[in-house]
Amino acid sequence: MNTHRKQRGVAAVELGILLIPLVLLVFGITEFGRAIYQYNTLVKATRNAARFLSAQGPGDPADVTTAQCLAVYGNQACTGSALVPALTAAMVSVCDSVSCPTTNQNQPTGSGVINLVTVTITGYPFTSLVPFVMPSITFGDISTTMRQVL
Repeated sequence: MNTHRKQRGVAAVELGILLIPLVLLVFGITEFGRAIYQYNTLVKATRNAARFLSAQGPGDPADVTTAQCLAVYGNQACTGSALVPALTAAMVSVCDSVSCPTTNQNQPTGSGVINLVTVTITGYPFTSLVPFVMPSITFGDISTTMRQVL
């Protein structure tokens, strides 16, 4: 009976010691998951904008603006909230055969030119909700290139 009394409260002390690293681990996993989710959303946004531009003619400023709206808001009307926090149209750049003539690639047979369109999101800042576990970071360039059908 005396040994039982000495062991009283040991489980609570052990829980207190292990609770801090476990909470930090859970917050770290959560923040890492949020970062991957936002990165994946940005990849899909560039893909949707490039897909839209691949069906349009090169060099139309209205189409570029529409593609930027698709990348930022997910719709062509530029309405609603951004797909991810702090994403702006200034971060979205479009490169096609008119704005970047070097995107025209000769086919291997030399029989013509392939028009490519590239949509890039540059400098997106991921803001961590728990910066002492995972610091805020800035993503590298996220881009998608597709063939432009004329």
